[in-house]
Amino acid sequence: MKRTGIVIAVILIAALLAVVGWLLMNNRQLEQEKQEMEELAALDKQEMENEYERFTLQYSEMMTQINNDSIIAQLTQEQLKTQQLLEELKQTKANDAREIARLKKELATVREVLRSYIRQVDSLNQVNQSLRDENQRVSTQLEQTTREKQGLQQEKQTLTEKVAIAAQLDATGIQMLALNKRSKAVKKMKDCKTIQVNFAIARNVTAQNGNRTLYVRIQTPAGTVLSNGGTFPYENRQLEYSMKKVVEYGGEETPVTTYWQVNEFLDAGDYRVSIFADGNMIGSRTFSFQ
Repeated sequence: MKRTGIVIAVILIAALLAVVGWLLMNNRQLEQEKQEMEELAALDKQEMENEYERFTLQYSEMMTQINNDSIIAQLTQEQLKTQQLLEELKQTKANDAREIARLKKELATVREVLRSYIRQVDSLNQVNQSLRDENQRVSTQLEQTTREKQGLQQEKQTLTEKVAIAAQLDATGIQMLALNKRSKAVKKMKDCKTIQVNFAIARNVTAQNGNRTLYVRIQTPAGTVLSNGGTFPYENRQLEYSMKKVVEYGGEETPVTTYWQVNEFLDAGDYRVSIFADGNMIGSRTFSFQ
């Protein structure tokens, strides 16, 4: 009987030890699960913080992509709200399930609002790009039109210049004769009493008809001009002339004769005869005398 009591006691002690061991092992498992849950909660909280920070940066980036004060103000307000939620999250403990759940719900709302602004900004950027493309197209057309206009103006100017050149008079058959006192041609200038210059205004149907003033300029071998004191305009300056004659020009060949009365000693050598009309030199020739 005594032996039976001992056996029962041993069995009870063994059972008690087994229960204690199971409790200890179960407690360690619970502690391990609790630690794992806390680590997961901390990771979840950190991930939420990272997402809030990323959303804040996205708002800043969007504000640099647009030039719309109203939308920028809205983005600024949403960015401040996101930053405030981020600060609340940072101050919340990871094991505060209720607050974490609230902030996670707020995060989903922020995400959706951000997406709507992204779509809106993209749409505005596309419109702005279309406007820039259209502006570029119009600018290109304007530049092309301007170039074409300048080209037409240049062609008109060139044509005008060609017409002006075509309408310019031309002196042909220029002659310079040294005449003695009997009006006979001589070769020696010491016998010259009168200088006769003959030429013809060539036929030109494009030239304007009417009276034309012709200037004859004779330069001596020394380079001086046989002058009577008169001048005429030529290339922004005044030139001395020897003889002047007004003729009526009707587009057909018109002969012209002018005279210079010698009242000074004339050297032998080359004499240059130049004829001017309408501000242009229309003919020139050099003659040699003994």
